[in-house]
Amino acid sequence: MQRVLIIGATSAIAEAAARRFAARGAAIHLLGRQHARLQAIADDLGTRGARVSIGILDVNDVDEHGQALDAAWTELGGVDVALIAHGTLPDQDACDASVDLALREFETNGTATIALCAALAQRLRAGSTLTAISSVAGDRGRASNYLYGSAKAAVSAYLSGLGQRLRPSGINVLTVKPGFVDTPMTASFQKGPLWATPDRVGRGIVRAIDRRKAVVYLPAFWWAIMYVIRAIPEPIFRRIRL
Repeated sequence: MQRVLIIGATSAIAEAAARRFAARGAAIHLLGRQHARLQAIADDLGTRGARVSIGILDVNDVDEHGQALDAAWTELGGVDVALIAHGTLPDQDACDASVDLALREFETNGTATIALCAALAQRLRAGSTLTAISSVAGDRGRASNYLYGSAKAAVSAYLSGLGQRLRPSGINVLTVKPGFVDTPMTASFQKGPLWATPDRVGRGIVRAIDRRKAVVYLPAFWWAIMYVIRAIPEPIFRRIRL
């Protein structure tokens, strides 16, 4: 039985991935802030074949990370797959107007993830996988969301180094870089052909975990898009709006 820990489990992408693990009969421990929502997801996963437990965690409360992870290990008897999926999509103008808000959003999307990865790395064993959702936004800072992008860039760089360090131990580190995903967090955005469903991204995450990938862009065409965007010289890049 695969033992799966999902942090930020109420996100649409996390729930989609969890359903695929549930179909395999996995044991799943869900961590998040909203007890009622976690319980509803747990009940659904149980009908799909999973053994599910839940715990409460505010990822920004770093002092509580250890206790929450210890409880997850107790519930599952060990962890084969850890998926970190929490995040917010801050308003860039609001972050520009408030340093306090900018730092809080960076903490949620960057620092909290890094702290969780550091704590998980101490607990995982050979054969396991540590997966965290970053973003294509971290590949290059853009005027529309550079606070969010900078946090995700920090996560991606951290995961790259962590994966290099843990490889000899047999622990795989997977960086997930989704593009536009149609979730409640992006409900106000106008959708187009580049948008993916949470189910498509969740399916891609589980497949990448199974294949022990290091980095995955989801959907895959985002690799080519970001390759081009990264290649634009900075003087030209600053004259365009993306």
